Parts: sequence; C-alpha cells; structure tokens
Amino acid sequence: MPVSMQAPESKFAYVVVVSRRARQLMLGSRPLLDNPRQRKNTRLAEDELKQGLLEFDAPSMPGEEKEEAEK
Repeated sequence: MPVSMQAPESKFAYVVVVSRRARQLMLGSRPLLDNPRQRKNTRLAEDELKQGLLEFDAPSMPGEEKEEAEK
C-alpha cells in the first residue's frame, strides 16, 4: 500500500484519517503543528492533514490495480 501525505480525494477517507488523528490527540499525542490556531482536536487534525503533515496508507480499490497495469 502506498503511503500518502496529501489529503485523500474521497470524503469518507478524509473523515476517517482526520478522526483517527483526532483520537490520537485526545489520548495525549502532541500536535505536529508548531503554532496551532485551534485547540479543538478535530480542527487540529484537519489542519495537520491539509498541511501534509500526516502520513496514511491509501489502499487501492479492486479495479485500480488492473487499470494501472494496463497503463
């Protein structure tokens, strides 16, 4: 699975990544931003993702593997 640092194109994947990071922040993880503008964990996680500070696995869809092999 490729590791990505750009925000996912799918809205569902975007929400999943942000929610997982927000949970990490709630459990005591330090923010990756130097000067966070927000104190809310969900907004902080969203800002980190938008700035490309989060790494996440982007699983490929079942049909994408065949399309990439054909190119």
